[in-house]
Amino acid sequence: MKAKGVTGDLFEDSAAVLPPVESLGEGAVLLRGFATGHDEQLQRELKAIAQVAPFRHLVTPTGQRMSVAMTNCGPYGWISDRRGYRYESIDPDSAKPWPALPGFFLDLAQRAATEAGYPNFVPDACLINRYEPGSRLTLHQDKNERDFKEPIVSVSFGLPAVFLFGGHARADRPRRVRLIHGDVAVWGGPSRLNFHGIAPLADGDHPFMGPYRINLTLRRAR
Repeated sequence: MKAKGVTGDLFEDSAAVLPPVESLGEGAVLLRGFATGHDEQLQRELKAIAQVAPFRHLVTPTGQRMSVAMTNCGPYGWISDRRGYRYESIDPDSAKPWPALPGFFLDLAQRAATEAGYPNFVPDACLINRYEPGSRLTLHQDKNERDFKEPIVSVSFGLPAVFLFGGHARADRPRRVRLIHGDVAVWGGPSRLNFHGIAPLADGDHPFMGPYRINLTLRRAR
């Protein structure tokens, strides 16, 4: 059954066939539909953030333009340029602090982390990725954070995607996991440094996000 109002859906979108909690590995879980029911609030928060810190396409240290548009909110923002990957408290485009982390984002991340077995999670960085059809995120590790004891909380909204969740080596064959609107992936502990990415996004039109997939990745950077 196709998700209502979504075209180009790669996956069946039915709560009857998808388990509410799915193990991705030791210390990693997928919480199906955990973030549903907040579409209008999400749109308001994203609009406010993008007005202060617009989405932009960063470049890698080798000068390659990333296909995914990005922005940040919270005390720290993740950036990439010729100088490398890092967290900064100031948006380099505006020379001003990043927008504040909305209480809605914080509450969602803390509840998801607790559900996944990581209580007392206090993120200080939220990277917001905006995917459009054809954009992708190659396999990588989240390792610019100071303390790897804290989990990663990744929230999916909009178009469905294929989440690639691998092992500790880039060469490890990744698991292909279906992600739909409202799914939340949390990984930490033994899986904290697992390679992961997103396969090229298929065409589609989501009733709330339009031709986009929005991903919130909340982390403890410092």
